[in-house]
Amino acid sequence: MSTELDATDWAIIEEIQRDARLSFNQIARRVNLSAPSVAARIRRLEETGVIQGYYAQINPAAVGWPVTAFVQLHCHPGRCLLKTSAAGKFPEIVELHRLSGSSCTMVKVRAGSMAHLSSLLERIGEHADANSHIVLETPLERQTLEIPPPPPPPTRHPGWNP
Repeated sequence: MSTELDATDWAIIEEIQRDARLSFNQIARRVNLSAPSVAARIRRLEETGVIQGYYAQINPAAVGWPVTAFVQLHCHPGRCLLKTSAAGKFPEIVELHRLSGSSCTMVKVRAGSMAHLSSLLERIGEHADANSHIVLETPLERQTLEIPPPPPPPTRHPGWNP
């Protein structure tokens, strides 16, 4: 399901992605609309699921979770983290993705130490064969979405008349 967005919607989205704490008045000044018009557009973007929520970006290392890893899983039959309630038992899991290919799931985890990560991988091992990738550095954590380019025009073939 796709929602038709105009240039003003995208301008509002861009401002919210940069700073979700902006007031309707501040956004209105930046996109040249009235505050009630901005509020109505944001409500529509929320209702249609374009805007899914607002959150604070926390530095994991500053709160005691300095180790980040991505773990590819090839789940054991009937024990998949995606198909059971087991994922809720792992507060270290911050993202969970279903994949195509040889691995069925990719999880992003945070841990307090390498020993904590090792223990986590053992617990995850009850559900799947795991292949872990420890993050050494994260030069880009969050990228804002930009207006997608328009689709290319249809290709015309010689001798074809529509």
